[in-house]
Amino acid sequence: MFVGRYVHSIIFILGFVGNSLVIVTYAFYKRTKSMTDVYLLNVAIADLLFVVSLPLIVYNEMWSWSMGPVACKLLRGSYSVNLYSGMLLLACISTDRYIAIVQARRSFRLRTLPHSRLICTVIWTFAFLLSFPTFYFYHRFENDNTALTTKVAVPSTQLAVGFFLPLLIMTVCYTAIIVKLLSVRNFQRHKAVRVVLAVVLVFVACHLPYNIVLLYNTAIMFQQQKCEESDSLKVAETLTQTIAYLHCCLNPVLYAFVGVKFRNHFRRIFQDLWCLGKRYIAPRRFSRVTSEVYVSTRRSVDGSSDNGSSLTM
Repeated sequence: MFVGRYVHSIIFILGFVGNSLVIVTYAFYKRTKSMTDVYLLNVAIADLLFVVSLPLIVYNEMWSWSMGPVACKLLRGSYSVNLYSGMLLLACISTDRYIAIVQARRSFRLRTLPHSRLICTVIWTFAFLLSFPTFYFYHRFENDNTALTTKVAVPSTQLAVGFFLPLLIMTVCYTAIIVKLLSVRNFQRHKAVRVVLAVVLVFVACHLPYNIVLLYNTAIMFQQQKCEESDSLKVAETLTQTIAYLHCCLNPVLYAFVGVKFRNHFRRIFQDLWCLGKRYIAPRRFSRVTSEVYVSTRRSVDGSSDNGSSLTM
């Protein structure tokens, strides 16, 4: 339990800092000029919303949902919304990259900012609709036949829409991209191939173990299990879920910080923060130093006048 809390704390810190930097960059330094920019911004928002709710989820699990059923539903529902929106947005990024590289002639007509904003609106709406059963039925799984059906439908939908569909889209698109890039003898293109492979491998490594456990757990949901098997399955689910949580920390690195332009904006953020800190701290230090000099001068002047008066007497 302690190790889990430690890992979740690291995920929270890295995910909060990384995704906040992505949002700040797009808000103040880099305008959303392409569909990928719009998707990256929305992915960062989805990941940030998740990592903000992560400490509350851990707290509730430690204290047996002491915050009450309403908070439980909201937290689990928000996790579901962020899961669906984040995964589908990653699929949109792979589709956009496919159109830009493989279908370059059509990219000017298809890759427009109004289209990307419309697609993001549809994805967020779709994510809320898919998450509605989690909001509504979370504490009624044992008391209602409809809720029992939902208990099977929720993880099944999560597997289908939240993992296998994005994985299929990413596999098809990035395979076509790799074939296209390998046909061009260019160092930058081959470097891009490595980035594409890293994106797919990290996605699979983070989410595949948890979804395998989720699939197995759904398949044996209504079967009787021994205590040892149930405990082992619970431990496996917790460990693989923690690995899946890591993906929200890696998204800023994979989809944003690997770009040279984005790293330059990232560097500018720290430079501006440093300059802002110097502007804020330097006047205060200056005023404090001058006040100390003034007090010490007053003391020295007062002391010299006392000494002088005593000498004259």
